[in-house]
Amino acid sequence: MRGNRFLVILAHPSYGRIKRFSVPHAALHVAFGVAVLALVVAIGLSASYFRQSSKAERLAAENELLQKEFNSLQLTIEERDRQLESLNGLAYQLSIAYGIRRDALEAEAAHGTHLLPAFYASLNQYDLIRDALAESRLGLPMQTVLANTTPSIWPVKGHITSSYGTREDPFNGKGSFHPGIDISAPYGTPVFATADGHVVSAEWEGALGHCVQIQHGRSGFSTAYGHLKEYFVTPGQSIRRGELLGLVGNSGRTTGKHLHYEVHLDRMHVNPYRYLRNKERSYSTSLTD
Repeated sequence: MRGNRFLVILAHPSYGRIKRFSVPHAALHVAFGVAVLALVVAIGLSASYFRQSSKAERLAAENELLQKEFNSLQLTIEERDRQLESLNGLAYQLSIAYGIRRDALEAEAAHGTHLLPAFYASLNQYDLIRDALAESRLGLPMQTVLANTTPSIWPVKGHITSSYGTREDPFNGKGSFHPGIDISAPYGTPVFATADGHVVSAEWEGALGHCVQIQHGRSGFSTAYGHLKEYFVTPGQSIRRGELLGLVGNSGRTTGKHLHYEVHLDRMHVNPYRYLRNKERSYSTSLTD
């Protein structure tokens, strides 16, 4: 039996006491097996942890990407809702202008009293069309009346550096809706009105800095000119297409000198690019705000 055991002898260095005991071979085999098993389990758990950690990081990155895409889609949906609302209002106004619907009581019953102001505004639009037709009979073509109040020229000589629509915000990197176009030009370059109208406001407007807003008659168009160095117009002032209104600057929330230009139709943002002549000045876009 002694051949199946290890003899272990312990001696004290000072007192010389000796202790002896034997350890069976089987016990050592079991201890070694347990140690190997524990090592294998530890390695497996470590590998599983690293795999799960890598998977979690990948899922977090995918989730962030999906969140950005969701925010972008949400902004697009909101813009489509605004466009649909504007189209509904335009269809309603056209029905009034062409005599299909002129009864205010009927409009109130169908859409509620909150649309009555819009109804009477539509009557004004009808009167505008009637007056324009009368002027055309006096020798001034209706197309001329409408053309003069439709934005159609470049507000400043330069190049488009950021287009209309969804883009990545240059300050926080998140998806955002850009309601106008940015036109790069040297600091102090003259800025001109793009159609006849009157100045609604000329003041500091937060992120747009020094900004001028112009209402172009009763055509439904209005325009905005932001990040100006300074402006030379006052609210209520009449202005003609091509008339100087200010100078290019970098006031407000901006990454550089340029003009932020917006076009609104019936109080809804539309793409200003559609109303620019000589579009060859357009180049690839950047993140200029």
